[in-house]
Amino acid sequence: MAGTSQRDGLRRMAIASQATGFILIITLETVLGDEARPWQGVTLAAMLVAAGWLALVRRYRRNKERRRQGMRDDV
Repeated sequence: MAGTSQRDGLRRMAIASQATGFILIITLETVLGDEARPWQGVTLAAMLVAAGWLALVRRYRRNKERRRQGMRDDV
């Protein structure tokens, strides 16, 4: 199914972005110590933006598929 593979792709992107963000946060703490705090905040904000964007894309695709199914049912 095309819908399933698209969702799996979004899921992979979400997992990868969150894992990368957490690794970056830990690396910043290790390298910079207490000076890493602002950069960790920026990283966390970027992670939240990425998660929100992926959620919107998923919702858009789901609604688009529902509309397409509704048109098929009407015919």
